Amino acid sequence: MTGSREEQLVRLTRDDSLHETRSIAVETPVAIEFNGIGYAVMMMTPAHLHNFALGFALTERIARDAADILDIDIAKVTAGTILRIQLAPEAAKRIGERVRHRTSDTGCGLCGIASLESLTRPLPPPPEPTAIDRDAIFAALEKTRAYQPLNQETGATHAAFWCNSNGDVQHSAEDVGRHNALDKLIGMIGGMAPKDGFCLITSRISFEMADKALVARMGLLVGISAPTSMAVDHARTHGLGLVALARNDSMLVLNDPLG
Repeated sequence: MTGSREEQLVRLTRDDSLHETRSIAVETPVAIEFNGIGYAVMMMTPAHLHNFALGFALTERIARDAADILDIDIAKVTAGTILRIQLAPEAAKRIGERVRHRTSDTGCGLCGIASLESLTRPLPPPPEPTAIDRDAIFAALEKTRAYQPLNQETGATHAAFWCNSNGDVQHSAEDVGRHNALDKLIGMIGGMAPKDGFCLITSRISFEMADKALVARMGLLVGISAPTSMAVDHARTHGLGLVALARNDSMLVLNDPLG
């Protein structure tokens, strides 16, 4: 299983458009089962999964050492990959307790989801595509620092912004977790994006971030870092405009619903 794939895309500068090929990170859902019990679904790079299984079991405090892991089976299925981890009897006793008390952290997978089947959740219909000029995105990028006081103080937070079609920041939210920052922003706009405008995030664009944008019926999601393969596929399937690696001099267009 490879960790990247090639994508044909368009790089927009302030006054030009260039076609280019770029590698993007592969993201895939990996369901984790302990002794047949669904535990979590992590969105991750599909490499070194045996090592991940051992490390995950140890850091989740389910296994106390490698001897608690009797077997690890990796099954590729249509929806993703299943890691079937067989635990020694004493370690298996800890599964139920961990499932009941497990909490989501800032690097969680799909929080609250324990099986690949749960990935297919209904989405609202996409909004009518709205043309956003590249100058509006460049304008927004120049303004975001003023709306990140916590990050200026600590250097440890992500931010999400709702910007109008002129690139003016209308709402902003900060959090140590990129998912949390976007959830806060979605709450600020009442759960549904205004008709004209776009969302700008200071993080990579993963499947979950694209999915949250679609739930809020956003027409365009812009990130300052790169996207993952599942985010690109999700955006293209459901009509979400997607722009990544947005910087002061250029940006990459991964999906343009307007063509």
